[in-house]
Amino acid sequence: MLSLHYSIHEIEPYISWSYFFHAWGFPARFAGIAQIHGCDSCRAMWLARFPEDERGRAAEAMQLFKEVTRMLFFLDSQGYRVHVRFGLFDCNSKGEDIIIYDESRVADDESRMTQLSFLRQQSAPFLCLSDFIRPENPEGRKDRIGVFCTAADEAIEHLFEAGTEQADDYKHLLCQTLADRLAEAATERAHQAIRRHYWGYASDENLSINELLAGHFQGIRPAVGYPCLPDQSLNFDLDRLIDFASIGIRLTENGAMQPHAAVSGLMLSLPEARYFNVGHIDEAQLLDYARRKGRTPEELRPFLAANT
Repeated sequence: MLSLHYSIHEIEPYISWSYFFHAWGFPARFAGIAQIHGCDSCRAMWLARFPEDERGRAAEAMQLFKEVTRMLFFLDSQGYRVHVRFGLFDCNSKGEDIIIYDESRVADDESRMTQLSFLRQQSAPFLCLSDFIRPENPEGRKDRIGVFCTAADEAIEHLFEAGTEQADDYKHLLCQTLADRLAEAATERAHQAIRRHYWGYASDENLSINELLAGHFQGIRPAVGYPCLPDQSLNFDLDRLIDFASIGIRLTENGAMQPHAAVSGLMLSLPEARYFNVGHIDEAQLLDYARRKGRTPEELRPFLAANT
């Protein structure tokens, strides 16, 4: 396992501004202001691209970006950071499960294995994340999987909140939405370093930031809560593997992460790996899933309310 710690200016280029502006109610086209040179003439030319009835909204987006740029400078000057924890493990698939071999554990062979259970689509093309991992085989050939979690300094979420000397509702909301983007940006940068150096399966990768944000790299990085990974209780299993607390993440009783600006998930390297939506599952699949996880259907049903 390894932890990476990024300053704000190190990950700022990796921020997906389209998601930030979406959080503030702006369509993706207004996020283009982040790609514009900051001089007055360039900003005026950008504004002029919009139909007259959209220029007022574009001007609001321009002002928002100016304010968030100032906030990024402030956060960086105060030494706030974003932290990533990850582990790379040998593994094999077994049906809809992935068996992870954790050699860092010194106990018996069985305790060195962690089973992660997943759900399969019940309609074509019937995908499951375990499909993208080499199955158990007589030759004992292993595959590789990455497990990660990321968190921005929790204090960022509480800046300018009500009851403090610097209380400012607007700046407080700005920090909260920005913290989410910083956690995602750090994950993007860390995943790039993992592919190219720590794991090294894409050592010759040479993608632009825009290509990275568009997901043009080899493999996938499904986060807990994604449509292909809907069960938030998976966080308990990932926590046991890489120790979320080592970068300040706490789990609630329902598997939610605190601070809120946190991300967790898996890294798969197969070129054919892709995202999908598990969608609806029936009672038989819920029973089978609960059996494989060693839980009762009643325990898991709240985690899968959107899928049942």
